[in-house]
Amino acid sequence: MLDPLSSLDEILNGKILLINKPQNWTSFDVVKKIKSTIKQKHNISKVKIGHAGTLDPLATGLLIICTGKFTKKIAEMQEQKKTYVGELVLGKTTPSYDLETKFDAHFPTQHINHEMLIAASKSFIGKINQIPPLYSALKVKGERLYHKARRGEEVKISSRKVEISNFILTDILLPKIQFKIVCSKGTYIRSIAYDFGKKVDSGAYLSSLKRTKIGEYMLSNSFEINDLLN
Repeated sequence: MLDPLSSLDEILNGKILLINKPQNWTSFDVVKKIKSTIKQKHNISKVKIGHAGTLDPLATGLLIICTGKFTKKIAEMQEQKKTYVGELVLGKTTPSYDLETKFDAHFPTQHINHEMLIAASKSFIGKINQIPPLYSALKVKGERLYHKARRGEEVKISSRKVEISNFILTDILLPKIQFKIVCSKGTYIRSIAYDFGKKVDSGAYLSSLKRTKIGEYMLSNSFEINDLLN
């Protein structure tokens, strides 16, 4: 396998790296690790590097890393549609809407049928107003929301307009539901899972998430982070 970090000229002139982000790594962890690897490999003190769209620590999948002059392309790449596959589980909720926090409520699921699930998924299609999770990196008055959440503070979060192009339930084995979703920049899939639970008169949390595509960039063409560090 060719080493994508072997040419310093390419890195400085601008390079796009497709990385399969591992679970429990933050997106910044990936940037920091690649940056330190480049500096060490090429014995340089500075290099521009950034990512084009955050993934939650528990999520895996495609992370676009831009180096050198291509860091100017980050804003443009962030505007592209994202595709995710994942699993939501009905009957329970957590404060973070995923498994980062413990279950805080239980709900009935016996009343849920196939028609309700399909109707719920279709109701998300198009432009919708979404309230981001309290456990998120969004800033309110200069402070990230997750800091406020961990202190137990109540915060009023404004809804934001996002667009869902496609939302398919690929496998239903209640209480677990596998899905595929195509959405705009700024969409929180954890909020989709939480709101899905409410739409079927229950509760839900996101149990797994993988980003498979950003625009025309595919996860199948990505590097494993360990391949770059050797």
